[in-house]
Amino acid sequence: MPGTMKTFVLLAAMTALFMAVGYLVGGVVGMAIAFAIALMLNVYSWWNADKIVLRMQGAREISPDERSPIFRTFANDTRALAAHAGLPTPRIYIIDTPQPNAFATGRNPKNAAVCATTGLLNTLTREEVSGVMAHELAHVAHRDTLTMTVTATLAGAIGMLANFAIFFGDRSRGGIFASIAIMIFAPMAAGLVQMAISRSREYEADKRGAEICGNPYWLASALEKIDRGARSNLNQRAEANPAMAHVYIMNPLAGRKGDNLFSTHPSTANRVEALHKLAMDMNVAPPERLYPETVTARGPWG
Repeated sequence: MPGTMKTFVLLAAMTALFMAVGYLVGGVVGMAIAFAIALMLNVYSWWNADKIVLRMQGAREISPDERSPIFRTFANDTRALAAHAGLPTPRIYIIDTPQPNAFATGRNPKNAAVCATTGLLNTLTREEVSGVMAHELAHVAHRDTLTMTVTATLAGAIGMLANFAIFFGDRSRGGIFASIAIMIFAPMAAGLVQMAISRSREYEADKRGAEICGNPYWLASALEKIDRGARSNLNQRAEANPAMAHVYIMNPLAGRKGDNLFSTHPSTANRVEALHKLAMDMNVAPPERLYPETVTARGPWG
């Protein structure tokens, strides 16, 4: 099933689950009230998603008068990639953490922001960073940031309704045990759908990102380095806000793997394999060395 259609189906499943829980909690009236609350939450998150995520992750914007030459080069390269992809120039942020990682946020391409960690710039080569930022720009182009905001809000609303069920649920619709089952399994089901959407969109962003930067091997190499770095470096902001893990290119929660029902990201090995196949389709020759030893204390561009 194509990624866009799969996302649509999963979002429909999330909406259906939301409505079903609302009905079981309070019938038609209860569902309508809960839906109104969820709608307001959606509108708020739609307009403020970028601000919320960036603030929670402790990001700072790279200004035009940035003093760090590495940050300036990173920002210039990202702007050039956005222009090549036919996208408006996003706001560009940095997070001070040793874990290599990156994410994109914003409700649409005109209001997008991309962010990299200092660990990413200190671990990857310039080409690999370009592959990563091309991946994030692909999320912007596909409007994945909005999709993930909507699913996160719906998942939160389902969890809220499920908590209501135990105290205010209509006992005639299954009794106390049905209410307990709703409280436990509805948020779990919502989380599974949310994670499945995230995994689906990562594969699509890998493909489009490789096309934007022009070399799938850059992103493949970057993913393997980020995977190792994410396992060995703690991202304290992400650990404090685990609900935001799905926005990153790699799961920032140390030591957690991918491609199972309870993961927010596909496995790195699967993503790298898909990128290598894409490189063959694009007739891109593999570089002699995928992992140039160019990293210094000042970063790979120092």
